[in-house]
Amino acid sequence: MQETAIPESLFVESNQTTPSTRNWRDVIQDYIELTKPRIIVLLLITTAGSMWIASEGKVDLFLLFITVLGGAIAAASANAINCLYDRDIDAIMERTSWRPLPSGRIQPINALIFAIALAIISFTMLTVYANLLAACLAMSGIATYVGVYTIWLKRTSTQNIVIGGAAGAIPPLVGWAAVTGELSWAAWVLFAIIFVWTPPHFWALALMIRDEYAKVGVPMLPVVKGAEVTANQILLYTFLLVPVSLLLVYPCNVMGLVYALSAIGLGGAFIYKALQLLKEPSDRNVARSVFKYSILYLALLCVAMGVDSLPIAHISTQTAIDLLQIPNRI
Repeated sequence: MQETAIPESLFVESNQTTPSTRNWRDVIQDYIELTKPRIIVLLLITTAGSMWIASEGKVDLFLLFITVLGGAIAAASANAINCLYDRDIDAIMERTSWRPLPSGRIQPINALIFAIALAIISFTMLTVYANLLAACLAMSGIATYVGVYTIWLKRTSTQNIVIGGAAGAIPPLVGWAAVTGELSWAAWVLFAIIFVWTPPHFWALALMIRDEYAKVGVPMLPVVKGAEVTANQILLYTFLLVPVSLLLVYPCNVMGLVYALSAIGLGGAFIYKALQLLKEPSDRNVARSVFKYSILYLALLCVAMGVDSLPIAHISTQTAIDLLQIPNRI
């Protein structure tokens, strides 16, 4: 296994030069790519879902816009710093070598200034238009993703994505705090859902590109423990995800029958996908199917939260039980 080089100073210029023919559209596109926008979309969905539940389906649209935008900017800052720190291994991995930093299209010092500016904008926006708690939570997300995952665990532990994955579970807390100014048990359950969802989501991706992680010495679980152990861990977490997701129904009592049935159905399909992977843990196509479904699962679960929060759709589980018992009483 190739040893991973110690990252260069954050301020060292790239050996590659940026073409002088690039126009301003290319430059803007490069800075957008630096923020990993496809990753941010999922975070925004969980933020919006959390706000919808916290407001019982009556979220203020301006607050929703500001919180989602502020959260997106905070995530963009964290992702940019991640790209800055990991540019040495990104240059070696085939799927990341095109990124703006390893390719030399953006210089490290410019990326650092960009990331700091994004963090300041996010904190200011959330503090002024939401509240200080939401702003501080967003900053804690940056600190966790950069400090815990990127710098500490990613290159040293097979549990990197489990512990470091807490950063991706913070956006629902930001959304809840923006609406209520506090964090209830329901908010922490939302945190737990994303926390438990992250390992099967990311390990499925790691199974697909485990050779690239091995090449740069990143100890992802499939690289160190193998595909079969990873598939077993994915199945374990998908089994755990179902009861954790149902905590919003009981004991938190913020979701009703529509959400409960959706959580069971979506979770059951996730378990089925994980079982398929366990039968063929080395099949990258099966791993890809699990990875794609994990994204669909989270999106549809948040949709179910939103639908269930609507007064016309919300039926508590106790009400449903009472309705089922009516024929027995007649």
